[in-house]
Amino acid sequence: MSNYRVSEMLGRTYASENCSAARALEIVGERWSLLIIRDAFFRGRTRFSEFEHSLHVAPNILASRLELFVAEGLMEKRRYSEGSELYEYVLTEKGRELGVVIIALTAWGDRWEAPHGPPIEFKHHQCDGSVGINVLCDRCGSSVSLSDVRADPGPGR
Repeated sequence: MSNYRVSEMLGRTYASENCSAARALEIVGERWSLLIIRDAFFRGRTRFSEFEHSLHVAPNILASRLELFVAEGLMEKRRYSEGSELYEYVLTEKGRELGVVIIALTAWGDRWEAPHGPPIEFKHHQCDGSVGINVLCDRCGSSVSLSDVRADPGPGR
């Protein structure tokens, strides 16, 4: 590949795409984004310093991602305490729903990129069972193989 980065070749937005996946990538498709969401959701991190320390991400990049997440409604920015100049970043319902994306991406990574087995496992709090992703049909409730899924035009087309 040439010296161009993928973001330079593709641009920062997918304005020509009428696709919900493309719109989602505009918000969370950057390399640090899902790791920040992962740390907030599954590791309970809320403070700038916690994200910075755990991810070893540059402060300017972290600040811009958190600012974007607040602007897009994935996180709320709250003061640590009354009178404090420090803030924490708390996932909203919209942000918490990305937890399922993290689980799905992790399952793919466990299958194809973890030669020694999964580095982490998602467990159900109540029974300690393993949590994974199933693709289900909303009409009949059957578990569906991806080879049996098609993409038809939707009402937003």
